[in-house]
Amino acid sequence: MKIMIFTEGTILMHKAGQGLSRDKIIEQVKKKEPSVHDFSSYIPIGSAVDKISSWQKQGAAIIYLTSRSSDKEVNDISKVIKTHNFPPGRLIYCQDNETYVDVVEQYSPDILIEDNCASIGGASEVIANNIKASAREKIKSIILPEFSGIDSLASNISELI
Repeated sequence: MKIMIFTEGTILMHKAGQGLSRDKIIEQVKKKEPSVHDFSSYIPIGSAVDKISSWQKQGAAIIYLTSRSSDKEVNDISKVIKTHNFPPGRLIYCQDNETYVDVVEQYSPDILIEDNCASIGGASEVIANNIKASAREKIKSIILPEFSGIDSLASNISELI
C-alpha cells in the first residue's frame, strides 16, 4: 500500500498561520505573508505526524509530494519533515518539465491525499482532477479543504480505501 501525501497546504503550513482559521491562513497565502516563503519554518497541521505514523505502522509506504522544486527548498521541506518527526518516507517533487500529474502517474500510489488548492486557484489545480482516467481508476483520491489537515481521515488504512 502506497500513500502519497501532498505536503504544503495538506500536512504542512507556514508558521504564521498557527492558531488561525483556514480563511485567515488562505488570506495570508494570497497576500504573501513573509513566512509563506520561509519553507524551513513550516509546521505540521494538526496531528498529521500521528496520523501518518499510524498508517505506516499498518504497513503503508509513505510518499511525500512537495510543491517545491529548487534544491534548497526541497531540502528545507525534507528538514521540516525530519525535525517534526514525520515517519520516514520518500520526498518527491517535479523535476525538469514534469507536472504533478506526471509524478503521480509515475509513482502510482494506491491513495493520493491532497488539498483543494483554495489559495492558488482551486479545482483546476487539484492533481486528481487532472490525471488520466486510467490512472484515476487505480488511485483513490482524497481531497481535503486546504489547511484543514488530515486529522479527520480514518486511522485505519482499510477505511481510507
